[in-house]
Amino acid sequence: MSETPAGGWVVVAWAPDVYGAVALDWALADAERRDRGVVVVNASRGDALVDERFAFEEQLGELERRLTDSGRPHEVRQSIDPDVAGAVLDAAEQLDARLIVVGLRRRTPVGKLLMGSVAQRILLGAACPVLSVKPGSVPD
Repeated sequence: MSETPAGGWVVVAWAPDVYGAVALDWALADAERRDRGVVVVNASRGDALVDERFAFEEQLGELERRLTDSGRPHEVRQSIDPDVAGAVLDAAEQLDARLIVVGLRRRTPVGKLLMGSVAQRILLGAACPVLSVKPGSVPD
């Protein structure tokens, strides 16, 4: 990883889907505006044979190209972790992040009760501001 940028780091909870795409859009816009670097966290609980939120090599290559094209210092962290929110929060703490960006998906109250919510855990556990964004939103 390169030196800490003047504006610090933005951590993105990313998955290769529309939620990850919108979170990355907002993170890159913030990084450009505030002279920050971007750290992308892609984690999976590892509790399923196929986790569509865990990126494959081709998707990681596309992500890396997008980050490189942005011109911002960056890093991609990918892990199997039983606590996906914890992986994002750990990265933010290690980097003394200035912002965490997470894409929000609509969940039913029963769904949240049974499965929990990664976004909710991040919102409640972060020491820095958290920007939650929905697909269709566009950075200023």
